[in-house]
Amino acid sequence: MEKAEADRMIKEYLPKIYGFAMKKAFSYDEAEDLAGEIVQEVYLSFLKTEEIVNLEGYVWRISSHVYGKYVAVKKRHQGLAIDGMEIPFYEDYDALLEPVGEECAKLRREIAFLTEKRREIVFLFYYENLTVARIAQMLNIPEGTVKWLLNKARHELKEGFSMERKIGTLGLAPVKAAETGFGHNGMPDPDNRATGFYLGDRLSLNIVYSVYQEPRTLEEIAVELGITPVFIEDKVNYLEENGFLVRRPGGRFTTYVLFSPRTRSREQVDQELRVQQENARILAEEYVPLVRKAMEDVTEVYIPGGNRELLEAAACFYGICCKSSVAVHKDLSNYFIKTLAGGNFIAQVEIGELSDPEYQCEFDGKDYWACGSMNRSSGKYPGVSSWSVDTKYCSRQGVWKNNLTSDYDYLYEFMKGMLTENTDSEEKLQRLRERGYLTEDGKVNVMIVKGSEKAFFDRIPAIGEELKKGFADRALESAMMKAKDYPSRMQELVIFQETANFISNIAAVMTMEYLYARGIFRPLTERERITANLLMFSDVLPCM
Repeated sequence: MEKAEADRMIKEYLPKIYGFAMKKAFSYDEAEDLAGEIVQEVYLSFLKTEEIVNLEGYVWRISSHVYGKYVAVKKRHQGLAIDGMEIPFYEDYDALLEPVGEECAKLRREIAFLTEKRREIVFLFYYENLTVARIAQMLNIPEGTVKWLLNKARHELKEGFSMERKIGTLGLAPVKAAETGFGHNGMPDPDNRATGFYLGDRLSLNIVYSVYQEPRTLEEIAVELGITPVFIEDKVNYLEENGFLVRRPGGRFTTYVLFSPRTRSREQVDQELRVQQENARILAEEYVPLVRKAMEDVTEVYIPGGNRELLEAAACFYGICCKSSVAVHKDLSNYFIKTLAGGNFIAQVEIGELSDPEYQCEFDGKDYWACGSMNRSSGKYPGVSSWSVDTKYCSRQGVWKNNLTSDYDYLYEFMKGMLTENTDSEEKLQRLRERGYLTEDGKVNVMIVKGSEKAFFDRIPAIGEELKKGFADRALESAMMKAKDYPSRMQELVIFQETANFISNIAAVMTMEYLYARGIFRPLTERERITANLLMFSDVLPCM
């Protein structure tokens, strides 16, 4: 570039360069020095360059480069000295994460282990070169507090720099949830978000698990995970806000998420399933006949295909799950997690690994999986509700996440003649067809009981007292043994749940298996599998 052109261009950019320097510097003198260095570098670069495509960008790249060098020299001896080493200057805090020498990396690590407030003050004082007074003004705290926090930070850095930090167990062997390991008991968020939504990523899961056995501070959590606190602060805050972490005195966190033991034996699981199988046999022989008899006078009901065994099976399943508990009432409010979005539930995570892979299991536990009772009540149409449980005998997809209250609103509207084949209704009708709740020829394919949900379920008898006592004695013995594998604060919940679930969904599925295997109930057709264990309640019934 010709000198005359370079002179013209540098004159044009002088005000902008000086404005840049004023924003970066903390005094007029410093701004003058910085601006002079930038102008010199830009001018010399103009003279050496033939053509500049983006002049604006070109000038600001040089300005930023010069500023970086200026600050490095200016502040080289303004860092925090620790054992003869100083904190180097970095243009932004993200630079702390860049690869550096061993000593510098160690110092950066220790800065990251400071609490958020102390780390912020260290950064502002040593990296941004702000005065104590300016920092106090920015953070809205007294100058004395800034000085105190700065001194505490210096002490912690010196102490941390001289020690060897160890990586905890989870840093070497983090836990992971089983394929279907996230569960909840209670109400999820309005949009059906529950345990898996909040703990689905591996880091969140391990943060919460790190405080399961013993309370830990943020810094101790970081050590346990083998990472620095700066990486997990936001997640910890988020998990605390949503109830998955609970802050205790001394800044320590705990959790009331119920984790399964990390290791279990296949033999133990097999033995538990044998117990449930025996429970199922007793229920099938002594309790199911009582439920079937109670269904005899239920006449105002729509059953696709007319197989009343569908209704009886659903009633039996409900009775086993909801009217066969041997647990006494217990206030479990301390264990409920309340999310910001409105969720209120007990959170459970299965992380167990089987310790004896060579053991030949008698049972496949997956065969007896059930999602738990799902209740949906319409906010739009009073009296419209549903109850369902998904098992291997059901062909519905998506479990609770796909079990939408709106499905039953749409079915009700269809039965009332409010949905017709037009553009406005097509999306609703398509949803019902996709779920299998409407056949292609326009028939309702869901069991519907006329009347209230409460009135129907009140018909179903509870197990008798003699039967209940026998189950209760065995349940308490089993629960007390299991509780020993859990932290003390969780044992009350474990004992209650194990007692309450002694006659469990597993026992209910096994009872159905017993009934189908012996021909007491005939095998389900594919169409019947859509509405198996699904009841809708309404003031109207569909046309046959």
